[in-house]
Amino acid sequence: MREILPALDDWYASGTPFGLATVVAVSRSAPRGPGAAMAVGPGDEVVGSVSGGCVEGAVFELAKEVVASGEARLHTFGYSDADAFEVGLTCGGELTLLVRPVSPATDAGFGEVAASVAAHRPVVTATVLDGPAPRGATLTVWPDRVAGTLGSEGLDAAVTDDARGELAQGATGQRHYGPHGERREDDVTVFLQSFAPPPRMLVFGAIDFAAAVARIGLFLGYRVTVCDARPVFATPKRFPEGVEVVVDWPHRYLGGTETDDRTVVCVLTHDPKFDVPLLEVALRRPAAYIGVMGSRRTHDDRLKRLRDTEMDPAELARLRSPIGLDLGARTPEEVAVSIAAEIIALRWGGSGTPLSGTAGAIHPPVLRPV
Repeated sequence: MREILPALDDWYASGTPFGLATVVAVSRSAPRGPGAAMAVGPGDEVVGSVSGGCVEGAVFELAKEVVASGEARLHTFGYSDADAFEVGLTCGGELTLLVRPVSPATDAGFGEVAASVAAHRPVVTATVLDGPAPRGATLTVWPDRVAGTLGSEGLDAAVTDDARGELAQGATGQRHYGPHGERREDDVTVFLQSFAPPPRMLVFGAIDFAAAVARIGLFLGYRVTVCDARPVFATPKRFPEGVEVVVDWPHRYLGGTETDDRTVVCVLTHDPKFDVPLLEVALRRPAAYIGVMGSRRTHDDRLKRLRDTEMDPAELARLRSPIGLDLGARTPEEVAVSIAAEIIALRWGGSGTPLSGTAGAIHPPVLRPV
């Protein structure tokens, strides 16, 4: 939902109710995961998607109905071959949506949620899906405070504890409780949606390839920083709007920057005086991906220099070099796609093999938070 929040915030600020449909559960090959959202606002304007086009027409009508009635609804779409014209998922999966009306009168905290997400402040929304608590009731949880209620003090307390745990992992999903927050009961189903700050992409080397990598990083939802020690190249006008540009020695900048297990590091300098000191820092820091540009010869020389710094094999094994998947890429934009493909494959455990040459589920179950 992060990508459609600016539009929702505008509608909310105008005081006009809108219908918000959020994916709260999926099974098998459903095309979008929990948290994906679509909204219908003033003038029947639509933003977002919940299925890539399979059921959006039906969701459009549901959203208009909940705005008219003022009551949230839970609806499941699956595959059915009984009627070729029946609305459903052609992929054979199943998804469940919570469709609810949103306005200042029905959700007093929505504006603060949108502001927190825009400012990269962590926040979780907890929404009742089913049970004796009011469907659609929302509790908003920040690391230091809480707003709203799900209908009982005990339920609010239990959900708040779990929400902060989910936020630490950046995880989204359902939890079950008793009416007063009892842990061993499942009368009330609550959907916890985490809005952790977006992961960072750190691009080192302000070359033409860096602009393309930065652009695709923004498209994938990363907060992108480009760093280079050469001020003549590290200028904001050479990069897309929204990219932070830093003039500093790469190893010094990275040494003073926080990274975590979602951080992506792309080293595009292919110059030993930049690469080796930078990689000495990067390979000993938390990161999801550390990729380095260069030829096979450059890669071999780089590894030798890194071994000379007494880096151990486990640290060197984290290096993705030469960077990217073998797509036959030539242009900066094509190379950026190959780098993005490798990042995505590593994130989700993909093989990089053409799907036409594989069998089984296209989207296997995710076994860890990402």
